[in-house]
Amino acid sequence: MRRLIIIWFLLVIPGSLAYIGEAAGVRRYSAAAERGWTSPAPDRLPENVGAPDEAIKPAEDDNEVELDMDEYLYGHVRDSYEWHIMTVNGRHISIPLPVIVISKTGNGFHVFSSKHLEEGEYKGFRISTSEERPGRIVETGPEGKEIRPWDFSITKNVLGLMINSALLLFIVLGTARWYRRHDAVNEAPSGGVGIMEMLVTMVEDDIIKDCVGEDYRRYSPYLLTAFFFIFLNNLMGIVPFFPGGANITGNIAVTLVLALFTFFAINLFGNKHYWKEILWPEVPTWLKVPVPLMPAIEIIGLFTKPFSLMVRLFANILAGHLMILGVVAMVFLTAKMGIAVNSGFTAVAVILGVFMDCLELLVAFLQAYVFTMLSAVFIGLSRPKHETN
Repeated sequence: MRRLIIIWFLLVIPGSLAYIGEAAGVRRYSAAAERGWTSPAPDRLPENVGAPDEAIKPAEDDNEVELDMDEYLYGHVRDSYEWHIMTVNGRHISIPLPVIVISKTGNGFHVFSSKHLEEGEYKGFRISTSEERPGRIVETGPEGKEIRPWDFSITKNVLGLMINSALLLFIVLGTARWYRRHDAVNEAPSGGVGIMEMLVTMVEDDIIKDCVGEDYRRYSPYLLTAFFFIFLNNLMGIVPFFPGGANITGNIAVTLVLALFTFFAINLFGNKHYWKEILWPEVPTWLKVPVPLMPAIEIIGLFTKPFSLMVRLFANILAGHLMILGVVAMVFLTAKMGIAVNSGFTAVAVILGVFMDCLELLVAFLQAYVFTMLSAVFIGLSRPKHETN
């Protein structure tokens, strides 16, 4: 326990300060700190390419730029075609990522670095600044309309997903390797292996066994994978520096896929009693014919269960990121209120930021726990036993 507390503080305090340091670059270039390629960087904008980023608004002082809160908040949590590392003296250090697109206008298949999009259009593709497709790659179609090509690019979230999946494989295979080389009956694991054993035992005994029932072993691999996948991605999303900081579980596309896995596990492997309760439940006949009221409600329930899983995970993780960024923004929103006020709010932002990061660590675990528990409950409900009188 002492080691865990030390690790928490080693991650949380530098992480909170790193958020403030990261946001410092936003004071001058708010959208560019995590600009998501909504437009070229202001310091590299050519004369023949549109206006500077809307997030950069001149203030009364020529040396200051007002902070656009919408762009600041959503610029940090949305996906992008580059991975921003830091801002040094107004210069953005980023990792360009591969763009993989197939044109819908006959322009063919293209693979190139996102760095080419900094200066505007490249090979007929550009980053949209419209409200309909902000920050997305588009091409110009007939009558000058924006058309989205087939986009298979390795974006920040995709790369983060690959890194975290590789890290999870490394942890799990490393744990399995320890058990192959040691006698677990006579030798207790320690360190990371001990933590993994504790978590696996907790999820297996407290969630999967109790919620699924007798044939719980059939679903253990999926449910354990879901728990550790969500937990690790939640933790990595809190870390504000590379290779952390990607908002993976705060992306609704990721939570949708996770919810669909649970949906298929429920409905593909549900037994005949489960489907009987849905299509012909044990209720008075007038609730089933001539108007199939109860069957309709049960069928709707098939889709509301995964929908709730998807929205709950997405909304909680996204809200946590936005709250932390909002706390950090107090430092810059109070910059014009004087040194005393700004210093006071800066101290409050640091303290509250550390507290919020600690809370986010708890939320990271709870959301993985809740998703796994509800998935196990839904799977258990799909395998009812037939009771005979």
